[in-house]
Amino acid sequence: MKLVIVESPTKSHTISHYLGEDYVVEASIGHIRDLAKSGKGGFGVDIENNFKPTYVVLDDKKDVIKNLKKLAKKSEEIYLATDPDREGEAIAWHLSDVLNLPIEDTKRLEFHEITKETILKSIENPRTINMNLVHSQEARRIIDRIIGFKLSGLLNQKIKSKSAGRVQSVVLKLICDHEKEINSFVPEEYWTIECYIQIKNNEYLLNLISVDKKKPELKNEEDALNLFRQIGDKVKVSNINFTERQTSSKEPFRTSTLQQEAFSKYNFKTKDTSLLAQQLYEGIETNEGLTGLITYMRTDSTRISEEFVDKAKAYITNKYGADYFKGVASSKKIKLAQDAHECIRPTSLERTPESIKPYLTTNQYKLYKLIFNRTVASLMSDKIDLVKTVTMFSNNVEFNLKGITNKFPGYNILKIEEKDKTEQELPEINEGEEFDLIKKEKNQHFTKPPARYSEGKIVRLMEEKGIGRPSTYSSTIQTLLQRKYILSEKGILSPTEQGVLTSNVLSKYFPDLMSTEYTANMELSLDKIQDGDLNEVQLLKDFYSDFIMHFDEVKQIMYKEPPKLTGEKCPVCGGDMVYRQGKYGEFQACINYPTCKYIKKEKKEVEFLNRTCPECGSPLVVRKNKKGDEFIGCSNFPKCHYVESMKNEELEERICPDCGGKLVLKHSRRGSFYGCSNYPKCTHVEPLKSKK
Repeated sequence: MKLVIVESPTKSHTISHYLGEDYVVEASIGHIRDLAKSGKGGFGVDIENNFKPTYVVLDDKKDVIKNLKKLAKKSEEIYLATDPDREGEAIAWHLSDVLNLPIEDTKRLEFHEITKETILKSIENPRTINMNLVHSQEARRIIDRIIGFKLSGLLNQKIKSKSAGRVQSVVLKLICDHEKEINSFVPEEYWTIECYIQIKNNEYLLNLISVDKKKPELKNEEDALNLFRQIGDKVKVSNINFTERQTSSKEPFRTSTLQQEAFSKYNFKTKDTSLLAQQLYEGIETNEGLTGLITYMRTDSTRISEEFVDKAKAYITNKYGADYFKGVASSKKIKLAQDAHECIRPTSLERTPESIKPYLTTNQYKLYKLIFNRTVASLMSDKIDLVKTVTMFSNNVEFNLKGITNKFPGYNILKIEEKDKTEQELPEINEGEEFDLIKKEKNQHFTKPPARYSEGKIVRLMEEKGIGRPSTYSSTIQTLLQRKYILSEKGILSPTEQGVLTSNVLSKYFPDLMSTEYTANMELSLDKIQDGDLNEVQLLKDFYSDFIMHFDEVKQIMYKEPPKLTGEKCPVCGGDMVYRQGKYGEFQACINYPTCKYIKKEKKEVEFLNRTCPECGSPLVVRKNKKGDEFIGCSNFPKCHYVESMKNEELEERICPDCGGKLVLKHSRRGSFYGCSNYPKCTHVEPLKSKK
């Protein structure tokens, strides 16, 4: 028996479909170990001993490892086939360590698409675990643990913020700084002149170009009125010019551009795009059986393999003609790009979007079609348009009118770009011809503030500034949402009050850590470890000495944010009432705590249920015990002591606000509560509430 270990159960099913009965394919279900929370600072790292880490098996992976050990003992060969990136390499190393597999001999499979041909080829050509990649991931994890633990504890103590992080805090600052820019925006007045002519029953809006060969500036109504008076009742054609315009197709997708385009075209959030892409990568059941439809979805490369280009050439030539194939265009270098993988592309051009549409969900189909067409288009010829520019004058005021006629569709034969509304074909027009101005208007406008960042825009900024990696773009946004530092409404992001406070405090006391340059340079250092050009321990020493020294200084001088006043006075001591955060959310209490322990109790109307007490016939109501747990009781209490559990009521489906999982009814020795179904990965809990 031969054992193949992958990360995902879905991936294991797809790969086992390609391999024979001699192979058993099992999933580790992600990481199996993490840093312990012991030692100095709870980092799980021996600082004095060259930052030696201590790893512990995750609670929910103990049975997984137990099963893998049993299978490993029975196996003549073991292959580690985790994802082909930094995190995947680390998981492979952790598996080899836990299963006592020798690093120098353990077979590591690397593949970037899950198809039968690729899997069999990787089985025949295994490599060993790349320890440079492992050390890079380990350094990243240790740095993030130290920053996260130290800053999160300090922020929680001072301003009740839940967490901070090397990447998430910098992204939060980008969003908060942009919000300041929006709030400080001062609108400026400007005016436009719109003139229309009619040609063969069609109206055309003229473009105002110049006045006395100078670009007009219409800052107020007086400027607009002066120009308005200079324009006559007719325009005369002075010149007609023809130019050819060639437009190249866009590059194939990488992680960031796929997330941006999916949001722009379909309003898919980054989390949704990541999930859909993973499903397409790991395998979809088609008429061929389980098969991976796209290449690895976490990449910063736009490179396409020569083998795929050759297949694409045949596909494009056969379907559209030889004139439609152009080949690989040169691409600009992306900041800090690894270029270790290919772009995100279909695994086979025979699986056209329409041919596999019956096997995909609506959103899977949309994303697959986007990837398929973008990849094919990137290898196709330019679109060629003939641009007709008609120049007209009315007195000394110059206008023009542009018309677009397509000469060769090129890549846009795929119809991946909608026709621009401003593009139009013009009828026959001759030099010297005059047209009446059928409509002439002057309109007042005001400049608008910058739009808030969308999830797609933030991903683009992260890539441009070198913050994080393709695997962290989506998870960073999700972390900020879970911490309630930002809000997302239809994918448009805005900071919360707590998010702004957190960003301001960190920017004030840790300006270097909050700079995009610091974060980008850290990513560069991690890449150097990956390439074997930098020692992991040296990076950790340099980072730790500077960070801890600054942290200890800040800890002594950092203020504690004053509580927010409610505007009321304490009825017990006369002190100000303030908002405080407790285990069950926000409440109002006296500012003089612990001297004065007054807490304002919310007056809640009794909630009657549409049922009566089976013992005395009185209405049943929702009540709370001393722990805050809700239960059903008789309204005739204390004369009647009838009670029952809330679980007897019909439960409405609840969604976890932290991770999107389902909240389910759980029970402990302290009573019943709602807990997240994704526990222990998500530890969100809520007290029982009746159905409204």
